Amino acid sequence: MTSKKGPSKGTGGHGRRALQGKGPTPPAKDRTKHPAARRARSAAKRADAGGAARPPRRRGAMPEDLVAGRNAVVEALRASVPATTLYVAVGLEADDRLTESKKLAAAGGIAFLDVTKFELDKLTGGAPHQGIALATRPFDYVDAADLLRRVQEEAEPPLVVALDGVTDPHNLGAIARSAAAFGAHGLLLPERRAVGVTPSAWKASAGTLARLPVARVTNLVRTIRSYADAGLMVAGLDSNGEIDLDALELATSPLVLVVGAEGKGLSRLVAQTCDLTVRIPLASDVESLNASVASGIALAEIARRRRTG
Repeated sequence: MTSKKGPSKGTGGHGRRALQGKGPTPPAKDRTKHPAARRARSAAKRADAGGAARPPRRRGAMPEDLVAGRNAVVEALRASVPATTLYVAVGLEADDRLTESKKLAAAGGIAFLDVTKFELDKLTGGAPHQGIALATRPFDYVDAADLLRRVQEEAEPPLVVALDGVTDPHNLGAIARSAAAFGAHGLLLPERRAVGVTPSAWKASAGTLARLPVARVTNLVRTIRSYADAGLMVAGLDSNGEIDLDALELATSPLVLVVGAEGKGLSRLVAQTCDLTVRIPLASDVESLNASVASGIALAEIARRRRTG
């Protein structure tokens, strides 16, 4: 270093310490005044009080067990979707949909709760709600082993529909409706990368999910194999199937019909688990069918074969 009076003495290297940082920035939850730290403290207090700590929800992500919006709520109530509480924002301007929602909730023994718009925003994760939301009950799934035991007790040969990666709740509801209409005894759903029974699926099923047993499993391939070990045959519905649906002689046997995802079809491992794969004969200029339409056609053919012996 230099000055007007000439060079000054150095520090002998000790000045380097002043240039050293304080280490990496600590995580947000460890910084006292950061919002993440406040959320962590609140979650810890709830846990200490015996309440479950809720995971943070990104804005616009509404819980699956909640229906929001005037049309959606009134349609859910008309469809008798199992519900617990109707939330309505204070000071909301009434219309026919709101009036009908209140009447249907009262008739169904559903609790009615006035809330502020701010509270409703938090409840719905910031998703559009038009001042009204409906909290639904979690669906009552059965155990896969219990479902197997039930179907084996049926007088007619068991028929179970397994869905491989179906993600659209409307497709799930429509498949459930067809399954109930054509004599299936239950549904198998995977937990991962697939839709569960949501209010939308319930509405699309026209209430048939209230009487059709549904099992949700962690490993669909393993569950299908256990059903096969118990004596059920496994047929996969696939646009590139080995045989036409018209030639499905297994229709009258104890059967698991596996329906693939929209567009993707059956996954590789599930296809390998099937005893055979079946295709629906189509006109040459039609590539494929929607999963719910295809399953309805297949189930109708299985039911016809079972009626005629």
